[in-house]
Amino acid sequence: MIKSLNDCKLGLCKSVAVSLNERLLTLKENFRVLEKNYFYYELIVMQKRTDYITWDEYFMGIALLSAKRSKDPNTQVGACIVNGQNKIVGTGYNGLPLGCSDDEFPWSKQGDFLDTKYPYVCHAELNAILNNIGMDLKGCRIYTALFPCNECTKAIIQSGIKEVVYLSDKYNGSDTSIASKKMLDTAGVSYRKVISGIQQLQLSFDETDV
Repeated sequence: MIKSLNDCKLGLCKSVAVSLNERLLTLKENFRVLEKNYFYYELIVMQKRTDYITWDEYFMGIALLSAKRSKDPNTQVGACIVNGQNKIVGTGYNGLPLGCSDDEFPWSKQGDFLDTKYPYVCHAELNAILNNIGMDLKGCRIYTALFPCNECTKAIIQSGIKEVVYLSDKYNGSDTSIASKKMLDTAGVSYRKVISGIQQLQLSFDETDV
């Protein structure tokens, strides 16, 4: 009788073990199916972003961001130089030369020449050229918020830059603009207005947005 009872218990344990094993196998199979389905879900549904910015928007954005460093209360301009591999090799913004205090030199646009900003401020394009990482700029392109003046155009041509990409040409028709375009055309340096599919690009410093 005792042996028969033990046999029943053993049989029951074996039956439970078999049932558990079958369930485990079923769970493993279900997991493999889920894993496979998720893989296909990623392939079909999880495609790359399509609303990323273009190279032109990116580099012009760097130029516009650089302009935020300018102390000029009237006009803030930035520039960004890029080589043939789409690598940034120089940035700059309009400001005073090194060693010249932003608090001691004038920022006015009106008045006697020496009492205005014009004889002292270095433009963004010139600063970007001077601030480059120490490489030959031949064949590079420069992104600038404002079409370059005649003085910056000279530096652009002399540095070997072959393309100017600008955002605004608000001084078009002025003597400086006419002179700039005449030199660029003669030197074989192309220029074009940036084409963008966005009106603005907002940056957030909120860590929860990262």
